Amino acid sequence: MDILLHVGAHRTGTTSFQRYLADHADPIAAQGTCVWGPRQTRGGLFAGLFPASGMLASGPNLVNGRVSLLMGKARDLGADQLLISDENMIGSARHSVRSGRLFPAIGERMARFGASFGGRVTQVVLTIRQTDHWWASALAYTVGRGHPVPDADQIDRIAHDRRGWRDVITDLACALPEAKISIARYDDYAGRPDALFTQLTGRAAPATTQGYWLNRRPDEASLRAQMGPAVAGLRSDGLGNWHPFSDAQAAALRETYADDLFWLTAGADGLATLTETSTAPRAGTSWPDGDRRKGHHHDSGQRKLAQSG
Repeated sequence: MDILLHVGAHRTGTTSFQRYLADHADPIAAQGTCVWGPRQTRGGLFAGLFPASGMLASGPNLVNGRVSLLMGKARDLGADQLLISDENMIGSARHSVRSGRLFPAIGERMARFGASFGGRVTQVVLTIRQTDHWWASALAYTVGRGHPVPDADQIDRIAHDRRGWRDVITDLACALPEAKISIARYDDYAGRPDALFTQLTGRAAPATTQGYWLNRRPDEASLRAQMGPAVAGLRSDGLGNWHPFSDAQAAALRETYADDLFWLTAGADGLATLTETSTAPRAGTSWPDGDRRKGHHHDSGQRKLAQSG
């Protein structure tokens, strides 16, 4: 059975993709693809994978047993692919914001998840986003959930930290040396979960006419209404969103992202492959028509998968 992991990242349309998978569960299963989303992965399946106070030393072995049992059941039902989609596998947006670094624990975390599948992960897809946009979305999301507004020093540390997607991808590849690592750009797949499904599985995606744009970051007005005087100094991007970075800080983040893309297009040292799509609309200007409600907040269950700080 092929084991396919969709690991996010957070703030790259993961909730929309998971809703698409749920909406089309029957035709996807009919093709032989078994899907585990947050409902499965955060329901105790991986409990014990990470050390915790009072945790039995046999925790990882128990996880391996649970995973093997459920994979066997999927196989008995005719599945020859297992697609797991959960952005919390690589760590939470909260942890990135708190540490000021992009997914600093991805290597250790994914090594443990890989071991739970017996080191037989076939492919991993990670979606990346322009770094200044990713951080702006992550900061708005965490502040909207009640976390403190980062001060000027914290924002500056984030802007000038040199850890970019290249470092995240390198850590991921080292953690799962047996797997093919595919990198998708948010701009290419935002609002197109069917295209991402085909990229992941190599199979025809169930057709959809519904627009998917779920779990959006709170806009500036929402943050002001929620937080009151605590966010009095928020800077706007002119489009209704909080823009936490100065022009110089945003430029530094964009430079890091440009270096990351150059590395990916040059072959990524053989560690990963950048997916290409010639028909992709650009995010931000071409979202599909349809329901643009926030949808399910799968991020709110991040503690249920595994603690990441």
